Amino acid sequence: MEQSNGPIQQPLHAASADPAFIPGITGATIAPAPGEDPAETGVSEDAETGAPEDAAEEAPEDAVADTAAPAGGPVFEAADRRGRIVADAEGVRLSFDEEACEFRWDEIAAVESEKGRFGKRFTVTVHTPDRRWYPIEIIAPDRGGIAVWETELDAVLDAYFDDAS
Repeated sequence: MEQSNGPIQQPLHAASADPAFIPGITGATIAPAPGEDPAETGVSEDAETGAPEDAAEEAPEDAVADTAAPAGGPVFEAADRRGRIVADAEGVRLSFDEEACEFRWDEIAAVESEKGRFGKRFTVTVHTPDRRWYPIEIIAPDRGGIAVWETELDAVLDAYFDDAS
């Protein structure tokens, strides 16, 4: 007869054990275990070979153009030494240190911005339909920069975000 010496441990939910499970977050990819199908685990083919995804797509610096946004549409970009926010026709991309997440416009329920009351802090929060939110705080070079950022972000949201969905 087996006897339990401690509390019964329930298996962890995938979201609590794997940060890549949360939609929109791109974390470190881990190669699947032998015998697992990469399509089922959500691991890219490049992670299997160990090669970085963008290593095959490197181009000379002279030929690299700003392909992040299509020409003609409004683009919002704000960055400080640790964080970066980019909003364009593709969607919204947030990055802080080594962490990054991307949201297409159809994955976004709301985007809110807030400026600090006394300082130079600008916070953008992306809300998803499944009631998750992803805030990022950027420090502006000066207080006037926050007003410019708010205007640029509003122009991008007016152009691309459809709140009727």
